[in-house]
Amino acid sequence: MQILTKITEIQAACKQLRIENKSIALVPTMGFLHEGHLSLIRLAKKEADIVVVTRFVNPAQFAPGEDLDAYPNDAEHDYKVTKEAGADLLFEPLSSSMYGENHATWVEVPEMAKFLCGKTRPTHFRGVCTVVTKLFNIIAPDVAVFGEKDWQQITLIRRMVQDLNIPVRIVGGALIREDDGLAMSSRNAYLTKEERSLAPHIRKALLLLDEKVKAGEKSASVLTDIFQKYIAKNIPMASIDYMSVVHPDSLESVENIEDKTLIAVAVNVGKARLLDNILL
Repeated sequence: MQILTKITEIQAACKQLRIENKSIALVPTMGFLHEGHLSLIRLAKKEADIVVVTRFVNPAQFAPGEDLDAYPNDAEHDYKVTKEAGADLLFEPLSSSMYGENHATWVEVPEMAKFLCGKTRPTHFRGVCTVVTKLFNIIAPDVAVFGEKDWQQITLIRRMVQDLNIPVRIVGGALIREDDGLAMSSRNAYLTKEERSLAPHIRKALLLLDEKVKAGEKSASVLTDIFQKYIAKNIPMASIDYMSVVHPDSLESVENIEDKTLIAVAVNVGKARLLDNILL
C-alpha cells in the first residue's frame, strides 16, 4: 500500500490508473479506524480494481466547541489495518492543502441538511459535502463507499451526486456493531467504563420500537415517547440530541408509519455523541 500526502501525487497516481483502465473505489475516513471502516474497504475491493482510502480529519465539518482538536488518532494502527483490509493507496493530505487561506467555496444540500443532525449541527453537512466533492474532484473515483450508520450523510451525498451530475456510484455499507449491539464509532473511545456498559441500550431501545411497530403501533409520537422513557431509565447520564421517525430517502418527518421508515437517533453519553438507526 502506497501512502501519499500531496494532492498532485494522488492525482497523478489515479490518472495513471485510469490510463491502465483500472477502476477506482474511494473510501473516505477521518482515521482511528475500526471494523466498520474496514468492512467498507473490503466492500470497496469488491466494487473496483483499486481502493483508495483517505485519512483526513475534516475541520470544515466541526463547529466551534466541537471535538476537532480531541478527535482520536492512531496513525500506525490505521496504516496497518488499512493495508490488511486491502487498500492500494492511502491519501493523507494536510489541512492547509485541502483548504487554502482564502477558501471561499462551499457545497450544500440545504433542505436535506436541516433534518436530524443538521438541527444541532447546522454547518456540519456543508463541510461534509464540500470535502467529499473535493475528494471526488481530486481522485475521480468510479465508486465511493460510505457507511449507513451515518444515514443522513450518505443520503445527502447521493442527492449531491445526482444534482451535480458527478460520475461516481455511491455504495452503502451496512452498519457494523460491537458484540453487545453498540454501533461502532471512533467516538466510542470517549466513553468511560460505566458509559460503555450502558451505551448498548441505544440499540435495545431501537429494537423495542421495532417490536412495537410489528405489534401494530404506527404513531411516531408514541414511539418517540417510548424511546425517551427507555433511555432516561437505562442510560441516566444520557441526553437525547434527536430521535426522528423519517422517510429514509427524503429524511422528512413521518407522523404515522405506513411504509418503509427510518428511525434515526443521536444520543449524547458523556463526551460521546452516538448515532444509530433502524430501518423498519
